[in-house]
Amino acid sequence: MILGPTASGKSALAVKIAKKINGEVISADSRQVYKGLDIGSGKITKKEMVGIPHYCLDIFSPKKIFTVVDFKKCAEKAIEKIFAKNKIPIIVGGTGLYIRAIVDNIILPEVKSNWKLRKELEKKTTEEMFAILKKLDPERAKNIDAKNPRRLIRAIEIAEKLGRTPKLMSMSRRDLDIGQIGIKLPDEILKKNIEKRIKKMLKDGLADETKKLKKTGLSWKRIYELGFEYKYPALFLQNKISKNEMLQKIIIENWQYAKRQMTWFKRDKRIKWINFPIFSLFPRFFSSISQFLL
Repeated sequence: MILGPTASGKSALAVKIAKKINGEVISADSRQVYKGLDIGSGKITKKEMVGIPHYCLDIFSPKKIFTVVDFKKCAEKAIEKIFAKNKIPIIVGGTGLYIRAIVDNIILPEVKSNWKLRKELEKKTTEEMFAILKKLDPERAKNIDAKNPRRLIRAIEIAEKLGRTPKLMSMSRRDLDIGQIGIKLPDEILKKNIEKRIKKMLKDGLADETKKLKKTGLSWKRIYELGFEYKYPALFLQNKISKNEMLQKIIIENWQYAKRQMTWFKRDKRIKWINFPIFSLFPRFFSSISQFLL
């Protein structure tokens, strides 16, 4: 399993390792699962895959909500397929809860969507939703991404139904030996990577991609929920911010998100951290890395 913050080079490393150890890749990214979110989610292209099969990628309509329960089912099915081919599954991504769902085989609450409640919550700001969650379930509020409306809505939905969000319980899993490799970059390099990546996204047509999403029938509110890379182009398209403001806000939000990702990952002491691109400097890295991967 390869994890790390946004713009750290996870996808590129996963492909290189997959080619070396006869592996295939499972994406653990909460937005790359959606169809049409190509540029803004940083989705790997067919050319970049260089023939390595990828799973749980580009499979779901952005009009619907893809949950961690959905991801767990998709990833486990992909793991079975890859093992059936006598290959090694390599899970790669930056969505912490998705990764934990597989690593710890967590039991997830089966709570159906409450569409009436969702419509009411969608009218509120993330600050208002966080205040609601904090009142309903103070424990869940301590470790949730307070700026992620999808996470907040789902947590409130579960807390309303069950009284609180239950603690994530793990089931024993004896059939899989999972290793986690984390990519660590110095702050100044990660910041430069984020800025470079966002500028390339805008140059490649991020605003046009956002416009296409709107034409498919998505509301502006739903587009905002798909991430900073879509929220600010959406505001730009509505003439609510300038082009430069759009660029700067996406960069700032991505850097803050990267820091939250690292805070989450640092809690797990099982992760083996590497300084990317160490693999390009030490050829022997590839010969031994399979022992750390799923």
